[in-house]
Amino acid sequence: MGITAITALVFRVAGRKKTWARTLVGLVRVPFRLTLLVGAIWSVNTLFLQSSAEIERLVDFIFRALFIAAATWLVCALLYFVEEVAATRYRVDVRDNRVARRVRTQLRMLRRIGVVVIIICAIGAVLLSIPGAATLGASLFASAGLLSVVAGLAAQSTLANVFAGIQLAFNNALRVDDVVIVETEWGKIEEITLTYVVVHIWDDRRMVLPSTYFTTNPFQNWTRHNSELLGAVEFDLDWRVDPAGMRAELDRIVAQTELWDGRVVVLQVTDAVGGFVRVRVLVSAADAPTLFDLRCLVRENLIDWLNTHNPEALPVGRMELRREPPRSAVPSRAAQPAHPVTAPVGLFSGDENAKARAAEFTATIPVQEGPAEER
Repeated sequence: MGITAITALVFRVAGRKKTWARTLVGLVRVPFRLTLLVGAIWSVNTLFLQSSAEIERLVDFIFRALFIAAATWLVCALLYFVEEVAATRYRVDVRDNRVARRVRTQLRMLRRIGVVVIIICAIGAVLLSIPGAATLGASLFASAGLLSVVAGLAAQSTLANVFAGIQLAFNNALRVDDVVIVETEWGKIEEITLTYVVVHIWDDRRMVLPSTYFTTNPFQNWTRHNSELLGAVEFDLDWRVDPAGMRAELDRIVAQTELWDGRVVVLQVTDAVGGFVRVRVLVSAADAPTLFDLRCLVRENLIDWLNTHNPEALPVGRMELRREPPRSAVPSRAAQPAHPVTAPVGLFSGDENAKARAAEFTATIPVQEGPAEER
């Protein structure tokens, strides 16, 4: 306990001036004390307490396993501390944070891989401390070939995602906080793990995709090299629009807002067919959210300017009405028939024989009465 108190006092004093000392104390205080406590009790039990051989081996195994678990927790906490200290040198709250996001992504992936390796080694150390574990291990390694094939087939998709996650961490194609378009959704990369990637959608939804998705499917990365973007605002207007006046108004709008980064501002007539004139406005901003706000601002102000200063440019639908001249009188068909009308010839019409056939089918069917005994 004296070692714990002295260590805590030293780091508290250092933490008043150094940020890293406060971070270290917050991360390793509990696992450090637990490791010292388990180690001290284990040493006292080994040196001073005497019991039967079986009980002594059982107690020794329990304390060894607890000590390995506590030490593993301590080492993992130290890895977290190293990641935090290294990440503080690369700030992501600045305008050009491409390198910082790449380094932070790689640090996070290395820390996770290190934690997995340390835990596996700790489990192996605990298993090897079991009496007779060496013999069990030899028997297991004898069938390692068959087991590796079975495990590879069973974990094929999982291993593919693990390797894809490692590839994403180091090939610089995707980083934490990158702006991407996946599955027609706009969002930011929130987390990259060994098996999946979490995308924070613009409306606060989370899309979780396997790591293999980003290595086997095309996706848009809007911040691959830098965060600056161009955006378009389009209008369908009447032919009486004043492009020069709109261009002057556009320059006035972007000059009065901090959303515009000063790189690009263009107004062009890109099409003039189908009764409308297509006017396209192209502006630039520092990042995607700022660009969206800038496009909305430009659209709203130009609509207000059109209604106030150039209302004849508002889109209208044109319709032409024509009055047909009166037509000359046309003689009736009764007076001048174009073709003589002939009576149709059919089964029951047309001549006297047909009428006779019709009478045979339409006449009343006579009813013949038989003898009284039959009735």
